[in-house]
Amino acid sequence: MKYDVAIIGAGVVGALTARELMKYKLRVCVLEAKDDVALGASRANSGIVHGGFDPVEGTLKAKLNVAGTRIMKSLVKELDVHYKQNGSMVLAFCEEEKAHLQKLYDRGIANGVPELSIISGDEARAMEPALSENVVAALLCESSGIVCPYDLTIAAMGNAMDNGAELLCNFPVTGIEYADGVYTVKSAEKAVEATYVINSAGVGADEIAAMVGDKYTITPKKGEYMLLDRSEGPLVSHTIFQTPGVFGKGILVSPTADGNLLVGPTSELTEKGDLTTTLAGLDKIKAIAARSTEKVNYRKVITSFTGLRSSCADSEDFIIEFSKNAPKFIELVGIESPGLSSAPAIAEYVAEMLGADGLAMEANEAFNPTRVSCRHFGTLSMAEKNEMIKADPAFGHLICRCETVTEGEILAAIRQNPPARSLDAVKRRTRAGMGRCQGGFCTTFITELLAKEQGIPETEVTKFGGKSYMLCGKTK
Repeated sequence: MKYDVAIIGAGVVGALTARELMKYKLRVCVLEAKDDVALGASRANSGIVHGGFDPVEGTLKAKLNVAGTRIMKSLVKELDVHYKQNGSMVLAFCEEEKAHLQKLYDRGIANGVPELSIISGDEARAMEPALSENVVAALLCESSGIVCPYDLTIAAMGNAMDNGAELLCNFPVTGIEYADGVYTVKSAEKAVEATYVINSAGVGADEIAAMVGDKYTITPKKGEYMLLDRSEGPLVSHTIFQTPGVFGKGILVSPTADGNLLVGPTSELTEKGDLTTTLAGLDKIKAIAARSTEKVNYRKVITSFTGLRSSCADSEDFIIEFSKNAPKFIELVGIESPGLSSAPAIAEYVAEMLGADGLAMEANEAFNPTRVSCRHFGTLSMAEKNEMIKADPAFGHLICRCETVTEGEILAAIRQNPPARSLDAVKRRTRAGMGRCQGGFCTTFITELLAKEQGIPETEVTKFGGKSYMLCGKTK
């Protein structure tokens, strides 16, 4: 089948763009190199929905950040995604940094950021008692929030699929050809045809662009994080930043949408594919975070991880434009922070570009914007849970003790769009295996469920696709 639009990359921008396009009577497919969605920057980032005071006035980043944050509040309700408008603080520790807060404030006002103010160090500590005594002032942004980035991506892609979009995983693009008004996007022995192509490949966007003659240079920025147990989540209620520097917004201390505490990230230029965590990087996080608060209990770290940001040397702004060398080909390049915050607005922006270029955008009256997450069970009242258990006893069978995830939720994750096909895919959808024991108890049970649901031997169940098999054979 020939598609109207093929989107390369199933990160949060690609997924939300697919969902936005399903509001129209269009044939849309999403091509993802890996075995699941949200496995690039959308898997490992801070999960911050930024207010919009950081981007320079007049840039796409500024426009789309503020618009995206505004859209996010209704979007997460439609998609049943965990979100909290917790607000943020940018801390100053001296008069020079305090002056920089004023610049950020002025920029935020120019960008149209609501609920923005500069408060004293004492006022900041009254709101956040764990803050250092050395804080002299803070920029308070009450419109910012926190969201689980991969949860949002999964939900957006699932809703797009429920409305007719197709997702093709394990489709690393190896070539793009254009003839007679049709693109042929190739991957090994597979290929799809489309009238329009959208390059939303994250850190690989420069490689995709090169296939149609466009030249960009992406040098990823590596960010290491530490995630702490939920017992440490209440240490701060706001997202705590320090005054930003040349390499980004600096080390933050923040609650997550799921109640953990997140500390990080570092920021250093690296090679594509470098997802290593290092002792030096984690020590750096501890040292810098101590400026904000010395009360982080690092004995409660349950995991550390690394994410890559798609930093483009060609522009400090988002690059969202039609190709200079290929017709009907849209480049989304350098979508780094605040990419997550901007993603809902980027999706609308791209849809407008397609319409302006002549793509017929007839409204799809059958579009259903809502989706119920497989994690919805945990948010129900006890009476509602009991009703669900009566209807399906699997919801009464606890699988993950740390995160209290039931068999019913795991089965829903395996069956719901986009379906979970690996242990890590189940983890991202349900949090099973994401608690303090990191899967020590529930892994075997989830492996058994994955095998049964997919009709495969347990020895073919993988941790994250490919050849990452959980079991190598029987011992007896």
